[in-house]
Amino acid sequence: QVQLVESGGGLVQAGGSLRLSCAASGRTFSSYGMAWFRQAPEKERAFVAGISRSDTTIYADSVKGRFTISRDNSKKTVYLQMNSLKPEDTAVYYCALAQGGGVLVAPRVYDYWGQGTQVTVSS
Repeated sequence: QVQLVESGGGLVQAGGSLRLSCAASGRTFSSYGMAWFRQAPEKERAFVAGISRSDTTIYADSVKGRFTISRDNSKKTVYLQMNSLKPEDTAVYYCALAQGGGVLVAPRVYDYWGQGTQVTVSS
């Protein structure tokens, strides 16, 4: 069983930055694919960014150039650096883990999820 714990959410003004962290339990973190999703009120959960076990990264078009996903296998942690934040980035952000090691945009391929952390961007 793997547990994911997110942190780093909060309230920020438009144009500001936040860094989200997701710490994972388990002994083989380096073999997992990791991703961030977000869900705004009354909207479906949407892919934000992902990083494979080989450090291949993919991003949603809406965040390209503003968000950066990275991982530190020694700390079993994945990060999401969010810059130039916009009010439309407001959502609950979820960390997700794929045991297969790849990274895809579909939520169904992920085996474990964190509890979520709220990000609110004020205009």
